[in-house]
Amino acid sequence: MTIAPHPELQQVLKGLALNRQPGWNFPGNFLEVSFDEVLLDSARLSVTPGPHCVNADGQVNIGAVSLLADIGMAVTLRRRVGMPTRMATVSMSLQFTGAPLAGRLESRGRLDGFFKDAAATQGMTRCEIYAGDTLVCTASGSFVALGNREGIAALPMRQQGVDAEAVPLALNELTQEEAAVYARAERALQAGADPTRGTRGPRTFIDNFWGFLPQRVEGKGASCTFENGLHVGNRVGHTQGGITFGLAASTANGALGDGWRLGGISAWYLNPGTGPQLQADAEIVHQGGLTAVVNTRITDEKGRIVLEVVSNHVRVAG
Repeated sequence: MTIAPHPELQQVLKGLALNRQPGWNFPGNFLEVSFDEVLLDSARLSVTPGPHCVNADGQVNIGAVSLLADIGMAVTLRRRVGMPTRMATVSMSLQFTGAPLAGRLESRGRLDGFFKDAAATQGMTRCEIYAGDTLVCTASGSFVALGNREGIAALPMRQQGVDAEAVPLALNELTQEEAAVYARAERALQAGADPTRGTRGPRTFIDNFWGFLPQRVEGKGASCTFENGLHVGNRVGHTQGGITFGLAASTANGALGDGWRLGGISAWYLNPGTGPQLQADAEIVHQGGLTAVVNTRITDEKGRIVLEVVSNHVRVAG
């Protein structure tokens, strides 16, 4: 049995092992999102970071944060609409406090209610994300229940410290699709060790693995061509909604130079992320002395809009 030598690769193999249980997606399994408490109208979920999902400064990658917010809000509906039900994100907004996104992150979400007289069941939710005892982000979102497809398994809500520790797959156990994800992780690890700087500092393993690699156009914006696949997909093969949100946030951040941080970001989901790749394009709408506004659009290969996004950015002191 061949053992992967790096913690990042071990985490990928653990995620692939967990992903063999039906009902969820690889990104959530890769991050080992813990469903610490899921009640009728509220939920607590958490992510314990490691080398596989942090930036060069030690903070949790924006894709992991947005995935936690997305799932942390959506799960507050599940006991109302049914555990196997597919749910689509309609809109999501995150507002950051500026406190470091470091250490174990916990989402504390609640269901506000349902849109009255809607043709489909659409819930309104919110959550707060804490790093330890420090509030780092507030979020709101809306989700529509798409109903159950025959044969779709219920969400396996694993809880760290309660469920058995996942055992990484051995390399000789991988299917062809799983081997492709592992090969991508190997390339990401090698690229992450390269001192070449990206648009906002050294690129890390998670940037390369997920494909958050925006290219900046000075004074105008940034763009990112993003490869779809199991490594970023939901349980029906579309790009997972939190990952799509993270792609937009990463590209918007890439539009601005050093000294800027994401303050808030709002996104509207128009179409599922399908096809072999997505394209993210960010345009600077305003860049003043203290604040900036960026408009980001994600499209598929047919030119259909997947996500429409507006973000505000704050110039940091010093």
